[in-house]
Amino acid sequence: MKKIQVLIIGAGPGGYVAGINLGKLGKKALLVDKDKLGGECLNYGCIPSKALISTASTIHKIKKAKEIGVEAGNISVDMIKVQQWKSKLIEGFNRGIANLSKGNGVEVLSGEARFTGPNTAEVRTPSSTETVQFENAILATGSRPMEIPGFKIDGQSVLSSKEALELSQVPPRLLVIGGGVIGLEIGMFYAKLGSQVTVVEMMDQILPGMDIDLTQPVSRALTKLGVQVILKAKASGYTPKEGALSIKVSSPESEKEILADKILLSVGRTPNTASLGLETAGVKTDPKGYIPVNARYQTSIPNIYAIGDIIGPPFLAHKASREGVLAALSIAGEEPEPIGAIPWAIFTDPEVAFVGLNESQAKEKGMEITTGRFPFSASGRAQTTRESDGFVKVIAEKSSGRLLGVGIVGPGASDLISEACLALRLKATLEDIASTIHPHPTLPEAFQEAAEAAMGQAIHLLSPR
Repeated sequence: MKKIQVLIIGAGPGGYVAGINLGKLGKKALLVDKDKLGGECLNYGCIPSKALISTASTIHKIKKAKEIGVEAGNISVDMIKVQQWKSKLIEGFNRGIANLSKGNGVEVLSGEARFTGPNTAEVRTPSSTETVQFENAILATGSRPMEIPGFKIDGQSVLSSKEALELSQVPPRLLVIGGGVIGLEIGMFYAKLGSQVTVVEMMDQILPGMDIDLTQPVSRALTKLGVQVILKAKASGYTPKEGALSIKVSSPESEKEILADKILLSVGRTPNTASLGLETAGVKTDPKGYIPVNARYQTSIPNIYAIGDIIGPPFLAHKASREGVLAALSIAGEEPEPIGAIPWAIFTDPEVAFVGLNESQAKEKGMEITTGRFPFSASGRAQTTRESDGFVKVIAEKSSGRLLGVGIVGPGASDLISEACLALRLKATLEDIASTIHPHPTLPEAFQEAAEAAMGQAIHLLSPR
């Protein structure tokens, strides 16, 4: 029997970060995963998708460069070479995590773990089965793509994000079921490479749940790319037809047949909790399979902790990583602080990012608010890079000017949101932001100008009379 202080099940951005932090706190951890280090995010999600999105964006910019006098000739993409580059990139990160784990005293074991009690687990490796006795455990097994009737993921006709990011050829026609983050990121990537893309979304807007004004620039970009978006619609099944896939799509207006070569299913995710032996350990789950935790990330069994996707949405790698840090502090006997505002970054084109409260959420809390917007069309930097669609929006408490939330849609939104995250954490006011000198000409000036607009002191916007 292997005895260990902390057993961590799941080596994704929550689990491996927890292990490294435990090592820094003087705790010996065993990190177990049946797949590669880095989990879904590094191997099949965040990193490969951003690598491919970057590739498509490069090609897209080169094609558009003719407008400003840059002649590049015929442009083509070798998807096999792109995939090879992506794989080498991921392998480098895999090695990096292994080295960081080893350097912090974390033992890594490749295998599938299952609880046999509140202090014991069985780990099945490719060559043997090992029993582990632990003082504490952290569950960080993440989530997997959700399926819907009529669309079982087979990796050939119906793809999850994993298979969609591993194609060696660009599909001539791609049907995307689900107009959320994953569906639009991958759909726009393939549209830029020449796919005829159709998005089917059952809600009345793309990126459901987001402020509609933040989605409008993305909708315009989809139209420019030739992507057909069908809202308030449902795909009910598919059949082979003439060497392609025939999909039935119904909406309040009509029923139609759409032909596609591949189907990307991106309708949500479900937690990986079913095969962990939770009932044997006494760990409770809710009806959807998520694991309830307290403020210290303890489950119903106090020495077993849970973090990341398995405790519920939002399904974000940086959320899981922060929870891994906080759970490690809890195990080490420290009092973790609340996780705080969790930012979103959506890598569509234009990008979308937000943090804190939006307008409707603030009003639901009974707050009297003030807002300010600054369009990238008035930004010198955005104009010079020809990426001027979108804006920065700030929401603040009217009486004090304290920042409550920030939404950004436009160039570099995923990078720009970090300044807003820090401002929220430090309880900054509109005056704090407006009086902070930003270098010119840069995109972050738009954050400063939005704060000025909320104060009625915009420099590069005409104030309403």
